[in-house]
Amino acid sequence: MNSEIYLWVGFSAFVLIMLFLDLFVFHKKSHEVKIKEAVIWSVVWITLALIFNYGVYLWFGEEKALEFLTAYVIEKSLSVDNLFVFIMIFSFFHIKAEYQHKILFWGILGALIMRIIFIFAGIQLIHNFHWIIYIFGAFLIYTGIKIPFEKDKKIDPDKNPLVKLFKKFMPVTNDFHGDKFFVKLNAKTYATPLFIALILIEFTDLIFAVDSIPAVLAISDDTFIVYTSNVFAILGLRALYFALAGVVKYFRFLKYGLAAILIFVGTKMCISGFYKFPVLWSLAVILGILMLSVILSLLVKEKEKDNNSLSINQNNE
Repeated sequence: MNSEIYLWVGFSAFVLIMLFLDLFVFHKKSHEVKIKEAVIWSVVWITLALIFNYGVYLWFGEEKALEFLTAYVIEKSLSVDNLFVFIMIFSFFHIKAEYQHKILFWGILGALIMRIIFIFAGIQLIHNFHWIIYIFGAFLIYTGIKIPFEKDKKIDPDKNPLVKLFKKFMPVTNDFHGDKFFVKLNAKTYATPLFIALILIEFTDLIFAVDSIPAVLAISDDTFIVYTSNVFAILGLRALYFALAGVVKYFRFLKYGLAAILIFVGTKMCISGFYKFPVLWSLAVILGILMLSVILSLLVKEKEKDNNSLSINQNNE
């Protein structure tokens, strides 16, 4: 028990130190995060996750290390869908690029708190009421089937329940005031559009967690493994956003890949009572689906481009 407490304390200290360095050292002043910087930070977070994964291998053994890696890959891949929503939120509010990192920082800090609540609750439910795993599995299959038929999400802050509730207690300005979330005008405190964007980011992650946490619980019911894999994926989400924001829209088959992953892990949960799918096979299937969806996106894009150029040449003739 003592060694487990040390692990939790050590990991929590690591997260707090990294968050402190991120906000107060590397991003002390608001600035636009360029693609090069974002790619470097993405590599840093992925490298840290892999180093931690090796530590899990040394400490807990091969099985737990595979569980961590598979859970991390699932969480990382599903988080890509969240990037589309981030793009829409920032576009709707016309938030300058230099302020986006601050919003994502505090949004992800809130996400870490919500995740640990979701994870502990989910694992306790599975341990005490094992049959609920089949409900989680059915929900993931339903979500996976529904994703390909969903229309593009639209952002309407005035219809968001959290935003509507917040506005009942605090007025909101129409104008930005630098990177401030709150501002005093005529001796009265107002929230700025930046804070409303933050509320929407938090709400988005809350909805996203409803899908992603059960998916990760299909891989492991170890609280430490599930939480740490989630944390590493979330901490690298900001860098991933700035690295992929401009190109993620071109991966047109990615949502079908994510749908297939949810259906796969949901099926895995539903059959867990009589067949335990090996973790290594799960990792291979998930990586294979991701690679196939990305490759198809690139191939289809190139084919369309070739067709377009052919039609242009024919018109010129």
